[in-house]
Amino acid sequence: MGSNKEYLEYVLEQLSDLDDITYRAMMGEYIIYYRGKIIGGIYDDRFLVKPVKSAMALIPDAKMELPYVGAKEMILIEDIENREFLKELIESMHDELPAPRKRKK
Repeated sequence: MGSNKEYLEYVLEQLSDLDDITYRAMMGEYIIYYRGKIIGGIYDDRFLVKPVKSAMALIPDAKMELPYVGAKEMILIEDIENREFLKELIESMHDELPAPRKRKK
């Protein structure tokens, strides 16, 4: 289906308290990065993040959803209005996320 650019802009605005949030368009969806590491993305107008331990601890009753067929489940962020919580969540996840892979030339 693909995600709406307006929803992406809304999520980016909610994350604007964080430094170094970037995104990349990928097949109609958007991958979200924090300090160069993938934290999750926008899939079918849903903000999903990787289910690392710190995220699961902050959202113990997390609703898990598939970003697309064949992918691993990710955490659906339902409380998108709460900027303080989003900042705490994303900052807590950073150290657990893998470093970006080096691209082959």
